[in-house]
This record gives sequence, structure tokens and C-alpha cells, in this order.
Amino acid sequence: MSPSVPLQEMIRAIRSARTQCEERGVIQRECAAIRAQFRQADNGGRSHNLAKLLYVHMLGYPAHFGQMECVRMIASPRYSEKRVGYLGAMMLLDEKQDASLLITNSIKNDLSHSNQYVQSLALCTLACMGSAEMCRDLAPEIDRLLRASNSYIKKKAALCAVHIVRKVHDLGELFAPAARSLLAEKNHGVLHGAVVLIIELCERNPETLERFRKTVPDLVQIMKGLVLSGYSPEHDVAGISDPFLQVRILRLLRILGHNNEGASDAMNDLLAQVATNTDSTKTVGNAVLYETVLTVLDIKSESGLRVLAVNILGRFLLNNDRNIRYIAMTSLQKIVGTDHNAVQRHRGTIVDCLKDQDASVKRRALELSLALVSASNVRSMMKELLLFLSSCPAELKAHAASGIFNAAERYAPSQRWHIDTILHVLTTAGGDVRDETVPNLIQLITNASELHCYTVHKLYRALLTDISQQSLVQVACWCIGEYGDLLLRGECQETEAVQVTEDDVLDALETVLQSHMSSPATRGFALTATMKLSTRITDNVDRIRSIVSIYGSCIDVELQQRAVEYNALFKKI
Repeated sequence: MSPSVPLQEMIRAIRSARTQCEERGVIQRECAAIRAQFRQADNGGRSHNLAKLLYVHMLGYPAHFGQMECVRMIASPRYSEKRVGYLGAMMLLDEKQDASLLITNSIKNDLSHSNQYVQSLALCTLACMGSAEMCRDLAPEIDRLLRASNSYIKKKAALCAVHIVRKVHDLGELFAPAARSLLAEKNHGVLHGAVVLIIELCERNPETLERFRKTVPDLVQIMKGLVLSGYSPEHDVAGISDPFLQVRILRLLRILGHNNEGASDAMNDLLAQVATNTDSTKTVGNAVLYETVLTVLDIKSESGLRVLAVNILGRFLLNNDRNIRYIAMTSLQKIVGTDHNAVQRHRGTIVDCLKDQDASVKRRALELSLALVSASNVRSMMKELLLFLSSCPAELKAHAASGIFNAAERYAPSQRWHIDTILHVLTTAGGDVRDETVPNLIQLITNASELHCYTVHKLYRALLTDISQQSLVQVACWCIGEYGDLLLRGECQETEAVQVTEDDVLDALETVLQSHMSSPATRGFALTATMKLSTRITDNVDRIRSIVSIYGSCIDVELQQRAVEYNALFKKI
């Protein structure tokens, strides 16, 4: 390949390579040619060669040998070379490399250049890869440019100052006076940069935040001008006047109004105006409304304004865009503790989101639905949640089951309802519940003495239907072992009368013991239940002895030990 091949031809040659090896060969030859030309003292194609090297870098190949060429081109008086040199510096250099320090003086000189575009290149580069040392050296120059008369330079200087503040927090005080004066500008680009800079300053220093609270009336006036302004082709986006600036101002107002009643009162009317006048049929309008809602909920706003904010989130839940529904539920989740009644009004819409096809929306809807459960709606909400549990994705079953358990324990209207709810969960998702569920349910059943007969009959029928849900089987085995006599009597008035014989009960337990689906822990429950029944069953003691003795040679040490100890008890009888 010729050393003077243009960038377009090099790109074409690389893209036409049929294999990775062929592509590497093309790039290696071109890099060798670029190196050779870099060594030449009089190189007329420096910018073209560096541009080709930057393309090679974008493909992931080494291009570090071009770093010094970037330094030399930045110092060039020619704008075409300086532009590519600065671009190369932003791509090939970072603050950890010593070569980056070599361009500090060039940047300082270019910041004082008479050409605004050269100044712009220096500002962009400093904002992109300026190290802490560079920022300290050049901060006075940036402060000077913040006070310049050129709006094009001021907006870039403001964003460069943001980078400097992030790198060196102590320099924030230097930019605070200039940042405040920028709020008087009419140029939207300068205003945007000023607001971003003030946000950064306020987030870094509480004292600076307190000083900037005095600018709330100015920000309110700027925001009102945007909301009430007529059509401006320069700033209009889908019928909204400069939504990017609106969102930034709202975020700054949120920071300034947080935990401050005076600042919050000054912006209440504005927020109500934005919330009612912004078009919610466009995505752009929804972005402004969402930021407005976040601001209302984070400051000390009036109760009516908070209800309005929650209602906006409720409208978001009806939006066809899943992203908007997701952020609405995320926001509602954060305020459900403080504005519970306002969020409750949208309970039906939130529950409907459980049927959404998107997994993320489903998860958020589940979390919010669980948070909305209260003593007054526990029955209706549990009905919806149990229905969701039966059809929800496998990755949500454990979370749903855990949430239902917690809500049932907290708001259960009766012990029977509580037991029925937990049994329903175990029947549906017994394999996804936490380990402590079994002992907790056993404790609940033990304490509800009047429901022992009802519970043992219900668990026995569940055991006959499905033995795959291990948690359910363990509780059923324990209950049969404890209250098997109530099961055999068949006198339970709360359930349909079913005649159960001793052989039926032993058959059920033996099925659990022999099933390949039963875990060692489940077999332990079944074996212990079988042994307990020996004190309540008189006609089948020999069968029980036979079942227990089989496990005396079990490979599972726990089961073997239990069986041996139970056999020893039989010998003492």
C-alpha cells in the first residue's frame, strides 16, 4: 500500500479485508508508512496521517506512537493541523500519561487566541482530558473566559469549568461569582452551561448551595419565560421551548429547594404552572413533566401540588411507552411511604401493569403493589398478587412469594385467611420460598389450635395432589405427624367430610419417602411423621416399623441416624 494513500482508500481497503489476518496486515502496513512519515522533518500530510491513525485507534489497534505527533500538531499555527491534533489528544491521551502535560502550555496560549474556534478547541480538550494539575494551572484562564463577551466561548468555558470542579473541588469558589452572572445572559447555550455549572457547585459545597438559593427568583423568571414564550424555531422541540434548558433548571430548583421552605415557596407557583401547561402527548413534554414531578416531590411543596405530581405519574402509567411506565412506577415507589393515600388512587392501574409483557415493568409493578397492601385492601390485593404468582416469570416467583408472606403476616384479617394464603403460595411456588418459611408456618399452625383439624385436612389433600413443592410437603408431613388423629377421625366441620384410613395416611407418607423429587430434608420430615403416627395408629405399627427399618441402611447419614434411633425406640416399647 502506498504511504500517501488517502483516508477513504485506507478505510475501503480495511473494510474489504476478508479475514481478521488480512485486516491486520493492511493496518500494519499503513501504520508503518505513517510512522515513517512522522519521522520526516517536513511532512506536509501530517493531519491526514494522524486522521488515519485515529481511525486505526477506533478499530481497537495500538496507536500510542501518534501521541507526540498530537503534541506537535497542537502547537502548529495552522488551524487544520491544530484541529486534528486536539482531536487526537482527546482520543489518544489521558490525564495519567506524561505526554498530556506537554500540551498544557499550548492550551494556555490557545485560550488567549484571537480566533474563537481555536479557543473552542482548547476548551473542549481541557474539558475532555484535563488532569488535576492542568486544571489548577488553567483555572484562572477559564474564569477569565467565563466573563468574555463572546457567547460561543462562554458556554464552552462554563462546561469546561464543570470538569475542573469535578477534578479539583477547591476551585469551585473561583467560578461561583462568574457562574451567577451568567444567569443574566439571554443566549440559551450560555444559560444551559451556567445552570450545569451551578448544579455542580451546589452539589459539591453546602455553603455555595446556601448562597445560590438567592438566585431562585431569577431561575423562576427564566423558567417562566420558557414556559410562556411563543414559538421560537431556534429553540422549539416538538412544541416545547428548549426542553433541555427547562429540565436543567428544574433540576437546579430541586437542589435549591430541598429542605428549604423559603426557596420551595418561591417556586411552588411555577411548578404548578409547568405541570398544568406542558403538553403530555409528546415525549419531550413528558421529559419536562417528569423532572417537574421529581422537583415537586423533593422540595417542601404544598400538599395539593404533591397530589398533582402523583396524578401526573398516574397518567404516565397509562402511556404506551414502557420506559415512561417504568420511571413512573420507580418514582411512585419512592413516595409510597409519605404519600400513601395519593398513590392508592392509582392502585388499579398499577395492578394492571402486573400483566405487562416487559419483565422490568412487571418487577416494578410487583414491588409497588406489595407496598400498597394495607389492612383495608389486603383481601383484594392478595387476590391479584396470588393470581400474578401463578403465572409470573420464574425469576420473580421468589420475590413475589416473599412479599406476599410479609404482607399476609402484617395485615392478615384472620388466622385462617393467613394459613390459606401461605398454603396457596406453597402450592404455587413452594420451590421458590425462603428456608424460614416452613418453620414460620409450623409456628403459625401450632398457635391456631382451633384450626388444627381444618389445616391437617387441607394439607393432606394438597399432599395427594402434588408432592413436587418441597416446602408444602414438609409442612404437610409435619402436620400429619402432629395431628394425624384429627385426620383419621374425619370430623372436621370446616371442610368437606372425607374418610381417611390409616393405610391412606401411610401410603401418602411412603410416597413422599420413595419419590425421586423428595429432598433429604423432606424425607426426614416424612420419616419423623411416620414415627409419630406409631403412637396414634394401633393397627399398622408393624408397617410403620418396616418403613422405618428400611432407612437404617440409607446412604444419607441424617436419615440413617433417625431411622436407627427410631428402631431403638421400637425395641423399648
